[in-house]
Amino acid sequence: MKVKDLFNTEKPVIGMVHFPPLPGSPLYDDEKGMKYIKERVKNDLISLQEGKIDGLIFCNENDRPYKLEANYITIASMSAIIGELKDTIKIPFGVDVLWDPSAAISIAKATGAKFIREIITGTYVSDMGLWNTNVGDLYRYKKLIDGKDISVFFNISAEFAYNLDRRPIEEIARSVAFSSLADVILVSGPMTGVAPEIETLKKVKEKIDVPVFVNTGVNIKNVAELLKIADGAIVGTSLKKDGITWNPIDKERVIDFMKEVNKIR
Repeated sequence: MKVKDLFNTEKPVIGMVHFPPLPGSPLYDDEKGMKYIKERVKNDLISLQEGKIDGLIFCNENDRPYKLEANYITIASMSAIIGELKDTIKIPFGVDVLWDPSAAISIAKATGAKFIREIITGTYVSDMGLWNTNVGDLYRYKKLIDGKDISVFFNISAEFAYNLDRRPIEEIARSVAFSSLADVILVSGPMTGVAPEIETLKKVKEKIDVPVFVNTGVNIKNVAELLKIADGAIVGTSLKKDGITWNPIDKERVIDFMKEVNKIR
């Protein structure tokens, strides 16, 4: 996959559209219901698009605590809302279901998403317990549902988790790029809102030919430095009002951020 072909630009920036808690999750608001979720999601994607972001990821970020297998209602709710908003979406979009790649690729197929972002390889000790993955099953499912047009963004450094594979991250990246058919390799910091070390990013980028994106902690102050190395970035927290993950998108922050990005493109 060529990044420019998907996003029509070099060094694309993908903004996160975080769903409020969905039905079936502990924080779901029964009184506000699905109508509120749709309105919040619509407002965030409009703010990102009007701020000239390059792409979107729809994610059930606030379905805390997270599960390793999504509930049926999670898949149905996300698919329904994305489907209802399709006419509003004007730029390439992807799907991330925390933490179920089969659910993500199912929603992507149903809604016309161009990519998914997930933890797909490795075994971790995590906040969700022992976390094992199965990339072979995912790709066979992708084939089964004719998902050839859905790109797969591999997050190889899971937040809130400890990878039991103690190889250096650049060696993991090289192995994943070779054996797991990754379209993009994502490098994260230790948790949401924290950027990876520059040296870590450099080591990964030097080892592989697959595009490398920064997955966490990108903000207006560090984006120029990070994008000198990375091929793209995924941005969430720093585009929210007051820089708080659970707040709505702040369109003015998006505008200012993208002005900074365009200086280096």
